[in-house]
Amino acid sequence: MAEDKKSYTDLIIESIADGIFTVDLDWKITSFNKAAQDITGLVKEEALCGTCREVLRASCCEAQCPLKEAMLSGSPVVNRIVSIIDANGENRSISISAAPIRDSSGRVTGGVETFRDIGSIEKVHEEIAKGYACQDILSVNNEMRKIFEMLPVFADSVSTVLLEGETGTGKELFARAIHNLSPRKAKPFITVNCGALPDTLLESELFGYKAGAFTDAKRDKPGRFALAEGGTIFLDEIGDISPALQVRLLRVLQEKTYDPLGGIKPVQADVRIIVATNKNLESLVRDRQFRDDLYYRLNVIRIVIPPLRERREDIPLLVDHFIERFNKIQGRNISSISEAALSYLTRYEYPGNVRELENIIERAFILCRTSQINQSHLPRLYAHELSDETEISHTGESLKKVEAAFLMNALKRNGWNRAKTASDLGIHKSTLFRKIKSLGLNVPHSRK
Repeated sequence: MAEDKKSYTDLIIESIADGIFTVDLDWKITSFNKAAQDITGLVKEEALCGTCREVLRASCCEAQCPLKEAMLSGSPVVNRIVSIIDANGENRSISISAAPIRDSSGRVTGGVETFRDIGSIEKVHEEIAKGYACQDILSVNNEMRKIFEMLPVFADSVSTVLLEGETGTGKELFARAIHNLSPRKAKPFITVNCGALPDTLLESELFGYKAGAFTDAKRDKPGRFALAEGGTIFLDEIGDISPALQVRLLRVLQEKTYDPLGGIKPVQADVRIIVATNKNLESLVRDRQFRDDLYYRLNVIRIVIPPLRERREDIPLLVDHFIERFNKIQGRNISSISEAALSYLTRYEYPGNVRELENIIERAFILCRTSQINQSHLPRLYAHELSDETEISHTGESLKKVEAAFLMNALKRNGWNRAKTASDLGIHKSTLFRKIKSLGLNVPHSRK
């Protein structure tokens, strides 16, 4: 009877899609199921001859080994993402869970580890980033996607562009994207923060000066317009410039010329002008703080960038992007953010927008000493903390929106052909069908 029970248990273990192996106290592998063979590329007989370190060759073997942690602490470790080297010498990303094995007296006699290949999931993440990116800007928001579609059209024009949006929404990224998509991309892209300099310095900074123009002007100095010749100049915080400087900028726009300080003849300017402001220029015009004729010249192509609080579905995508970025910059291996932490971030209003979210993740990297960012690594963002139930519910909705938008985009790209879409995403067709049904997607019939 005991033998029958053991055979039945073995049959179940062999049928599980996750890789499973067990080790004794000397780290020798004592069992190795079929899925473990498929993922690692090793046959069972080879695995049983070695230790788990020799078999998996995982990035965590030297430090933060989940199996060692579980056996020493007596508590399970769940969903630790690491990379292994398979039998063909290729890196594979896997998600590991580990737990101690105890005898009848409760003494730890070994450990069990389960793992699954998440390469297809990572491919989906890459497709999401690729499918919802324009230059260095990431978004799944419909309004942002409409802007992405128009950017190449705007880039082909020579007209002035006015970017409006709150602080931290990424106005300079949009300006760079327009420049990089334009025929001027091989020429300079020059940035000037108009709110950072007093009026007298800003004028010489923009237009340059000639030797002798003032006491300390020993030699000619080219301004930013001269440095941007043939390319693009980006004037940030344009709403802060003085009435006198507004007149000079208007002349550049109307006549395509400017006068360096102390100069005796005008200089031609072949420069595309992009301006940005976090203020409402229309209101400034009504209050007579900004010239209406300059405003009309600037407001040829107007792009309004929505704040992050109006596109919360972007937060999971941006968080993943910043985690990947700071891993590279800091040489870390943080794999993910917990559901509770992500839901906490998704509910916040973000007065500092994307820049504030980036700073929050950077701070979390300083505090986090595990492979996952948790809520304890985040700053206190609310006057009154939210309940976990409310947060998780909201995050679930946001993540569903991201997944639904991504799948619909992939289906549309493949002419609504489900089999071709599944192949394109590297997932099984039945998985795609299940996702379509669970997300309630209304998918048109295939045109192919």
